[in-house]
Amino acid sequence: MASTVTDEPSKYSPDSPSHPGYGSLLRTRGAWTFLLPGFAARQPFAMLTISIVLLVQHTTGSYGAAGAAAAATGVSMALFAPYSGRLADRYGQRAVLLPGVLVHTFSGLTLTALALAHAPLWALFAAAVPTGASVPQIGPMVRARWGVKLKDSPLMPTAAAFESVTDELTFVLGPLLATALCTAVTPSAGLITEASLTLVGGLLFAARKSTQPPVTAHGHARVAHESALRVPGVRVLVVAFLGIGSVFGGMQVSLAAFTESIGEPGLNGVLYGVFAAGNMLSGLVCGAIAWRVAPQRRLVVGYAALALTASGLWAAHSALVLAGLGLLVGMSIAPSLITGYTLVEKLVPAGARTEAFTWLTGAVALGQAAAVTVAGQLEDRLGDGTGFLVPMGGTVLALATLIALRSRLAVRPSGRTVARGVGHRVPMTVD
Repeated sequence: MASTVTDEPSKYSPDSPSHPGYGSLLRTRGAWTFLLPGFAARQPFAMLTISIVLLVQHTTGSYGAAGAAAAATGVSMALFAPYSGRLADRYGQRAVLLPGVLVHTFSGLTLTALALAHAPLWALFAAAVPTGASVPQIGPMVRARWGVKLKDSPLMPTAAAFESVTDELTFVLGPLLATALCTAVTPSAGLITEASLTLVGGLLFAARKSTQPPVTAHGHARVAHESALRVPGVRVLVVAFLGIGSVFGGMQVSLAAFTESIGEPGLNGVLYGVFAAGNMLSGLVCGAIAWRVAPQRRLVVGYAALALTASGLWAAHSALVLAGLGLLVGMSIAPSLITGYTLVEKLVPAGARTEAFTWLTGAVALGQAAAVTVAGQLEDRLGDGTGFLVPMGGTVLALATLIALRSRLAVRPSGRTVARGVGHRVPMTVD
């Protein structure tokens, strides 16, 4: 795949390819030492919510209680994720990861034990909060390591696309693995596996000190740590990602309720897998295209497709129709996610970019938390697929915000665009 970067090859390697692609990227020396543990350690974000929903619903019989427990985890993650990213920039990734993975593992196992012991809901909340707050922010950390490894190499846009596809693959494998473990092994297997992956993957990732971004003197400067949320475009993107989170949360609860209502709980993993596969496939395509359309325009168009497809979910009353709509919804999510991350790279100064990424991942978690709560209450009280109204409402409101405030996403011309972070292969200028 040809790169759109027009500068000279990077000095990072004497044999930098003139036409870089995924193969060249993965042959980068030392890349696999942080990619493999990083992939294992980033699974908690995709596994955690559905594992909590399935376990707590099993022990309490209530989707409302399950959604509330999962929501406590998501809210705490959303609140603490940007702070975690800021600490990693200031003190180094290892200093944040080591205590974080230990706290997350202990909290997750405690939550599992409390649920199996039929503890009251307040006790589940008490364990869910530190579980969510300590979820390691591996995705932004991996992107930062690519930036150190490649610098201004022509492989940098390829790395950005690769990370976007990896995010989508995580959303495919995580919920599928959690659902299979909870339904085929034991309801607690999802959370136990999630905690184990966090511990092993997180410690191995933290051990790779040679690839983490160096902590320099300017990392402590106040100017370098102004909140990324001060950028107007980031606030608009946060709303968009809240809507995306409402799709993940609403689908997880509503698909579980639907398959149980038709007496086929095993179909839950299949239907969610179809949805997630559409997400990953469209992510692969989006990452391979050299886009010429402005990213803010792509985001509005892609999000309109997401809102349209999500609006039809509540009317589906057969597994086949629901699978088809779920595939279309999944195919609409990836373009919106990838384009949103692309805009962060263009809108946010380099010193606040890692924090900006964590604001977006936190927004997805918060939207997911709100969605599982509301969808769980709707399914408990009304049933009949009413939980699917949550993805429709979340995406429609977010789309209205995007259209009204799309001017804040416009990228102002500048002499330099830093080729670091997540996004497509987009044309860029460099000094």
